[in-house]
Amino acid sequence: MSVWYPEIMYEEVEEGLSSKIPFISVPPEEAMPQFLFIFESRETGEFEPGMDGEELPVSELDLHQYANMAVLKANLNAQDFDTVRAALGLEPLAQAAAKGSRITSRVIENLDAAPAKNSEHEYGSD
Repeated sequence: MSVWYPEIMYEEVEEGLSSKIPFISVPPEEAMPQFLFIFESRETGEFEPGMDGEELPVSELDLHQYANMAVLKANLNAQDFDTVRAALGLEPLAQAAAKGSRITSRVIENLDAAPAKNSEHEYGSD
């Protein structure tokens, strides 16, 4: 049995499926990780000699952990989940959901009010 390691990927075009938000392509037999460990790498401004005597930048690594918010939401009560959200600088879930609903309503209203393009042709026809 092989071990699967999630790989964080990025689309190179703005119009892509993920709109430049990083994604992980999960094989059918695997599950999305519940948490990720990611190293932050920063150059210190110092240099050290490489194998051939060339100057190589020295980097520091700092390990970060990221949790899947869906897992936290499913396993915490609403108050504790909102405490986690607040610690991350997010609004309580009910407030954020209400704002999202209002934005969605405005988008739908704007789409309904927009004139139809190529209305004489059925979608997908020539």
